[in-house]
Amino acid sequence: MRMNARARRCRPLTPPAPRGLTLIELMVTLAVVVVLLRVGIPGFVSIQRNSELTSAANGLLASINAARTEAMKRNLRAAVVPADGSSWAGGWIVYVDVDGSDGFSAAKDLVVSTQPALASYFSMSGNSTASGRSPYISFNGSGYPVTNDSAPTSLSVAITRNDLDGDASREQTRRVIVSKTGRVRVCKPASSSGGSCASTGS
Repeated sequence: MRMNARARRCRPLTPPAPRGLTLIELMVTLAVVVVLLRVGIPGFVSIQRNSELTSAANGLLASINAARTEAMKRNLRAAVVPADGSSWAGGWIVYVDVDGSDGFSAAKDLVVSTQPALASYFSMSGNSTASGRSPYISFNGSGYPVTNDSAPTSLSVAITRNDLDGDASREQTRRVIVSKTGRVRVCKPASSSGGSCASTGS
């Protein structure tokens, strides 16, 4: 009797056999994953595109400042123009107008920098010299923004997400403003009238 009791006490415990997921548990898990993906992916896309918008606006601001710096350094006209000559969203070129033609010539002018095209869900529009069929942003040797007729000007370029509308679109808009003194800044329109982010500077 003592030996049998001791043997029972020393008998190793056998772990229970592992149990897999039942069909119901698997379906519930998949349903939870689907819900999380549907909630999380749009938010991630919005964050990513907002980051791209900020990057594009800062890139344009840097390009405009680079043109102004080159103009003053070389005492020549320098400008930012669309890479394809007409659409800002297709990218842009910063160059020094070495031949004085008031237009970009790859063979004659000095290219300072280039910017690739933006994603298809961004649109760009400008006013003053930054609008029209052949838009441009030009600075004279003193660092002031001017037209091709050398008249002083101010202007702005807006970058907007075109996959949104209404207040959401306005929230995802950045405006790059060049004042008549040559100061460049980026702002976000606060209302439909954009009163705190005027389309032109002074």
